[in-house]
Order: sequence, then C-alpha cells, then structure tokens
Amino acid sequence: MSEVNCICEKMDYVPISKLHYKILWLIGLGIFLDGFDVYLAGGVLGVLLKSKWSTMSLNATFISVTFIGLLIGSLATGFLGDSLGRKFSYQLNLLIFGGASLVAAFSPNMIFLIACRGVMGIGLGAEIVTGYALLGEFVPAKTRGKWVSMLSLITNVSTPAAAFLGYLIIPRFGWRWMFVFVGIFSLIVWILRKDMPESPRWYESKGMEENAEHVINIFYKEAEIESGNSINQPYVIKKAHSEYKNSGNFSDLFNKNMISRTIVGCVVLIAINTLIYTFVSWAPTFFLRKGINISKSLGYTTIMMIGAPLGALLGSFIVDKFGRKWCITIFMLAAGVLGYAYASQNTMWVILTMGFFLTVIIYILLTLGLAIYVPELFPTNIRLRGSGFCNAIGRLATIFTPYGVAWILKNYDTKVVFIALGILLIIVALIIATLGVETKQKSLDEI
Repeated sequence: MSEVNCICEKMDYVPISKLHYKILWLIGLGIFLDGFDVYLAGGVLGVLLKSKWSTMSLNATFISVTFIGLLIGSLATGFLGDSLGRKFSYQLNLLIFGGASLVAAFSPNMIFLIACRGVMGIGLGAEIVTGYALLGEFVPAKTRGKWVSMLSLITNVSTPAAAFLGYLIIPRFGWRWMFVFVGIFSLIVWILRKDMPESPRWYESKGMEENAEHVINIFYKEAEIESGNSINQPYVIKKAHSEYKNSGNFSDLFNKNMISRTIVGCVVLIAINTLIYTFVSWAPTFFLRKGINISKSLGYTTIMMIGAPLGALLGSFIVDKFGRKWCITIFMLAAGVLGYAYASQNTMWVILTMGFFLTVIIYILLTLGLAIYVPELFPTNIRLRGSGFCNAIGRLATIFTPYGVAWILKNYDTKVVFIALGILLIIVALIIATLGVETKQKSLDEI
C-alpha cells in the first residue's frame, strides 16, 4: 500500500474515472466563456467603431474597464475562494457575469455598455482564477498538466467558436445578440454546476478532514464501480509540513520564501494578458485599418483564431514531458519574433499564415502559464490568493495598454505595437529563466 503525507495526497493516486471527466466539463463549460469573451470584445468593438456608435477612445475605455473589472474579480475571488470555498466563489462569479451580459445587450449607448462591461469583468476575472486552480486540485500530479491543458483546450475552442458566431450573427442580427448568447449560456452552466463537489484540498486546508475524506471516498468509489475491483487507498503516515510555515494570510505571498514565485507569476500573466488583449481584441481593427470591410475582417480573424484550440492541444502534449518553466521562456521569445514578422507583412495570405501561427503560440503560453503554471506556484491555503493577485497584477498592467495601442495606431502603424510587445516578452523571458521553478509532475503539496 502506498504511503502519503496528508489526506489530500490520496487524490494523486485515485484512478481516473468518469467523475474526473464530469468535473472537467462542469468547470470547462464555465471557463469556456473566458475565451468566448476575449473575441466578443474584438468583434463587437470593430462593428461599433465602423457604425460610429463608438469611437477609438471609447473602445479603448471599454477594454480598460474590462481590465478593471477583471482586476477586482481576480482579487476578490482569491479571498473568497480561500476563505469560503472554491465552489462558492465559482458559482457567484458566473451569476454576476451572466446577469451583466444580459443587461449589456439592452445598452442604450456606449457609456452604459462600458459600465456593464466592468461588471462582466468582475465575474469573468473570478472565473479564470478559480477554474484552473480548482481542476488542478482534483486530478493526479503526474498528469495534472495534461488535465488542465484539456480544460484550456475547452476554453480556447470558444475563441474560434465566438469568431464564427460573430461572423454569422453580427453582420445579420447585430452585436447585441452576442451578449444575449453569453448571458443565457452562463446561467445554464450555473444551474448545471450546483451539484459539483468542493475541493478536498481546500477542506483539509481548513481543518475539515472528514469533509475531505468524504469527497475523496466519492472518487475512489466511482473508480471501483467502473473497474469492478476493490481499490486500496494510500495510508496517511503524517501531516504534510513544508520547509516553511505560512499562516494562510495574504502577506505570505511576499515573505522571503514566496516572493520570487509571486514575481514570476505576476510577470507571466502581465505578458500573456498583454499579448491576448492586444493581438486578439484589436485584430479586427488592424484589418479595418488595411481597408478591409467588416465582414471580411471578421472572417479573416476567424481563420486566425482556429489556432487557439490547436495551441492548447499542443500545450497538453508538451507540458508534462518538457515541463513548464523552459517551455514558457522559449515560447515567449518566439511570440516576440513572430509578432514583429506578422506586423511587417502586406500580403494577405502571409498575414493570415503568420497570424495563425502567432495565435497558436499565444494560446500555448496561455495554457502553460495562466492555466497550469501560476496556480501551481502556491500552497493550497493561499493558492487562490496567489493566483488571484498575479492575475490582478496582469490585469492592472494592461488597463492602460488599450490607450497605448490606440495612441500608437493613431500616430504610427501596427509594427510599432509589436515592437513594444517584443521588448516586453524578452524581459519576461529573462525573469522566468532566472527566478522560475519547475513544477512538472510534482504533487501540489510537494511544490
């Protein structure tokens, strides 16, 4: 019989069952909205600008307010998720997001839409932080990267799906129906997730060991039913003790043992958020500036966004084999080089090809960095606080990015945008290479 250091380490030995896949889809359906929402902004803003319902400045405010909401949601869910439970936080944020989306569909003007977008951002920011961390607490250590990558794949399938729906819906029925779809879909998911179990790791971190055992037993019993055989659970020999003790307070993120991890988590998410919300959100606008009409602009963006799920899929193949740290470093540098090459082209088929591969790299980084690596850096009792803080800093740094992009596009050209991005990515890659730790196939308790 295997021996483990704490109750929840048993989750690293439980055989995979249908219950794991159910958890994956319950979490995935909600976080699917994240990828969908990233493109929703780009498609809608392009149309609002073209129809003169909005201006370049108001579009930049729309994106910035989104980041402010994401920042608030990321921080709030860190405290709520670590204090009141992952499930409570996960359900609350989806309700906020869905309700605000439905209200946004009836916006009488751009200012009202921007206000709704801020509330949507609060719910969406919480969804991102909780979802990836929660799945990582349910699945075995040796394949945790693969499982969280599958969640990222579900998320990123939504990007081309949103682009395709935008291509079909926006020119024919108008932009408002995109918000209606998101609102109704999120409320349906909220109902489906009501019976999802709480994380046993969170239960144990709060001293509720019987609750943790109960959830773990559910997973083992499900595996026994499916296999038809009795499965022996590992024997707990002692309580887990890390090399240092933390109190579970927010200040633990900045003590001498955790500060380097907090820095790495922050810079990773600054780079990833800047990449996604610059390239993806502004892609239709980039095409419009080249004189392409709105229908073709949305169609070309749809083609490039097919690279999003492919990037997540490639990430799932490499993350448990080659690890997190050096893959993230290498792909950061690759994104910087390819981004500059993409912005330097004038031939449409070359632009589309490079845009496609740049999308693939961006979503490999999203999978490895945001989905997998950052939540792994922190112990259970401050995992959501740590992940939430890093996400918040990533959002904070990009609140002003839309204004910078708008200013550059007004005074220069697209190439200058990607030169600035390349410099940022080189700096972040150096920080990860210097301060980053490898978490590949390690138990969350061991990390």
